[in-house]
Amino acid sequence: MSRIGKLPVTLAPGHVTVEGPKGQLERTLPADITVKQADGELVFERPSDDFRHRALHGLVRSLVANMVEGVDKGFTKNLELVGVGYRVAKQGEELVLNLGYSHPIRFKPPKGVSIDVQDPTKFSVSGISIEDVGQAAADIRGLRPPEPYKGKGVMYRGEKIRRKPGKAGKGAKATA
Repeated sequence: MSRIGKLPVTLAPGHVTVEGPKGQLERTLPADITVKQADGELVFERPSDDFRHRALHGLVRSLVANMVEGVDKGFTKNLELVGVGYRVAKQGEELVLNLGYSHPIRFKPPKGVSIDVQDPTKFSVSGISIEDVGQAAADIRGLRPPEPYKGKGVMYRGEKIRRKPGKAGKGAKATA
């Protein structure tokens, strides 16, 4: 992970803190992987070539890389509603979703996550932590997942829904 010398990274044994223009993130790391800062780069070292250490090595490197990217640029997930009468609106901090149920659903985003509504069927979830943004988007999508017969529901923008044909119809059988 190169060119992170411009962002303040604080290292303590088993703990990393990253600060940037969008905020600050902290994470506790596994004790097996050591992190050193040299020449504006972070170097991750593992004690052996054991399967577990190799897996942790890649995991820790990805987690810290996501932290650096999050405090620098941030993360965004774009979602859209498909269906007659499906609407989204923002009231204060809460998101109000009409998803075909008998009542509107209110969703309060977790701390550090913001939701922007572009129009009544398109909105985006953004923040500095990739985990929080992805979980909030998945929670909203879980309120009415896209169904395979009509394709209605909450889906990620650009997501392809595999459609099923459904029933053949009543007039298909000949009556005697």
